Amino acid sequence: MQTGLTLSCAMLVLLISATDAPARPMHVVSSMPMAETIMQGRNEQYVVRFDGPVDHAQSRIEILRDDGRLVRQLHPLLDSAADVLFASAPAPEPGHYVLHWSTRSLPDGEVSEGTIPFTVAQ
Repeated sequence: MQTGLTLSCAMLVLLISATDAPARPMHVVSSMPMAETIMQGRNEQYVVRFDGPVDHAQSRIEILRDDGRLVRQLHPLLDSAADVLFASAPAPEPGHYVLHWSTRSLPDGEVSEGTIPFTVAQ
């Protein structure tokens, strides 16, 4: 009887520790545009690859001016790779911009966000 109780307690401790795992922020592995890139096309692809799977439906990608004003809200493709936010849109007018991303990790629901500065050439 003692062995059964000890085994049950050990299983309970394992279950509690597995569900209380600390959330960890997502980290960018690569992006397009890369930071400080000068873009020259009429239509651009925006790609942010992370170190783990993201919830595409709960993610956002925005193009902002240097002063933080919204230029364009992009809609990430829901069927892109599990660790990638992908969107395509016409390039903004020449100037300096920031690609702002916000995503939720699938394993633990942790929300992460960041920015990638870029320039559109004349």
